Amino acid sequence: MTLKYKFTPKKYQFKVLALTLDNLLCMTSVGLLQKLMRQTAVYGLSSIVARLLNYLLVPLYTRLLSPDEYGIVTEMYSYVAFLIVLYTYGMETAFFNTLRSEEENKYTIYSTSFWSLLLSTVVFSTILCVLSQPIAELLHYPQQAHFVRYIALILALDTLATLPFAWLRYEEKALRFAIIRLITIGANIGLNIFFLVLCPKYADSVAWIKAIYSPQMGVGYIFLSNLISSALCLLLLLPELLAVRWEWNKALWRTMVWYGLPLVVVGLAGSINEVLDRLLLKHLLPYDTARNLAELGIYGACYKLSILMTLFTQAYRFAVEPLFFKEAGQKDSPNFYANTTRYYIAVTWFIFLGVLLFLPILQHFIGRDFRSGLSVVPILLAANLFLGLYYNLSIWYKLSNKTHLGAIISLIGSLLTIVLNVWWIPIWGYLGSAYATLICYSSMCIISYFWGQKHYPIPYPIPLLLLYTLTALVLWQIDSRLFIASAVGQYGFKIFLLSAYIGIIVYLEKRQAFSKQ
Repeated sequence: MTLKYKFTPKKYQFKVLALTLDNLLCMTSVGLLQKLMRQTAVYGLSSIVARLLNYLLVPLYTRLLSPDEYGIVTEMYSYVAFLIVLYTYGMETAFFNTLRSEEENKYTIYSTSFWSLLLSTVVFSTILCVLSQPIAELLHYPQQAHFVRYIALILALDTLATLPFAWLRYEEKALRFAIIRLITIGANIGLNIFFLVLCPKYADSVAWIKAIYSPQMGVGYIFLSNLISSALCLLLLLPELLAVRWEWNKALWRTMVWYGLPLVVVGLAGSINEVLDRLLLKHLLPYDTARNLAELGIYGACYKLSILMTLFTQAYRFAVEPLFFKEAGQKDSPNFYANTTRYYIAVTWFIFLGVLLFLPILQHFIGRDFRSGLSVVPILLAANLFLGLYYNLSIWYKLSNKTHLGAIISLIGSLLTIVLNVWWIPIWGYLGSAYATLICYSSMCIISYFWGQKHYPIPYPIPLLLLYTLTALVLWQIDSRLFIASAVGQYGFKIFLLSAYIGIIVYLEKRQAFSKQ
């Protein structure tokens, strides 16, 4: 964007604004960052609304369930995070990568990917269902083998929806993507409310409810609700499923599998980094099983308070991953990757600061019995921020076909996660798990940055990113150390600090814009 102007204060201000917009939006000839912002907004709105609706179940769970019951839910879904990696074995990313070089064969690529997932999913879920009783006994839930079968079917349905959702992202049909997600989440919430709230209340007075409701099912209704909503999701994706052809290209399949297999290691390592703490807490805390499950439930509930960071990171990743692959090989792509990272950092530190400044209000999101774990929230917010940053920094090994190096980085992170959790959980409990997560993700970011600069140099504005970070941390510490008796004055000052962050970022962006002139 080029402006002709006469130097006056008013027009000078306009030029500053224009240059800032130019710096943010016109990095490439096609305005890819503008497209990224637009799609992040659509994916973000759907993710924020959908996940916020879904997260409304957390207040429900933490008020209807005891901490140890919620610990069971947390544990079972932690296993899902591991198993979904094996179920999908990197096929989604392999699908995007293969399209990059053979877009003219997109239907063949899509069909081959889908049939591969279908066949493997049938095998995996059959094994889980057949072995459900021994698995339940191994998990110390001998009377709940049906939980394992529910999880097996949920994994099957969610895996089969992976490629149709990837197809929608490739076709940039963000609105349809959003609508399906919203309907699915809405159904899950409705079913949870029906089974956990309405059924206990009306079972004695309404005959048909009494006929279908069993109080002994307990938290199993949470898994059943998920299963039904996942089936609905696959039904809504029927047009995308009908786009699958009776085609199987063995050469393409072999290429995609070899590309995706290292990503299985990356994914499993990522799952270790993300959920192993919640699995180890049950076994490493120095209490009895019920108390350990209660501590796990408290930690899992407080983890949910990093919702806004998780939501933005997920929405950003959905939007940016296809664009990263499409932009690969373009002349200005390194600048695009660098500037998207700057955009990500500025927004996520704002989220970090906003959540912590208003945590006294946000803590009411979870039940009173779960608030003893609030000390982990700043640590987990920062950890999730670094996880999202790693998504940005890891693009180099995906574009340079060096996914084995990505696997090594993830394995290093997993080793840190395992060692630090085993070391710190018996000493500090779930606080040790939170610190282990932060150290894991920040270490992976550092390693990925330095390796990436060797194999796929990207001009990240490191001093500016560090300045954004320092600004957020200093403002947070100012708030935590300053006591204001008046509630009005207290929250007025918090709003001032959040506004100050925005002002500082705008100022730094103006300087960045002028430095490029």
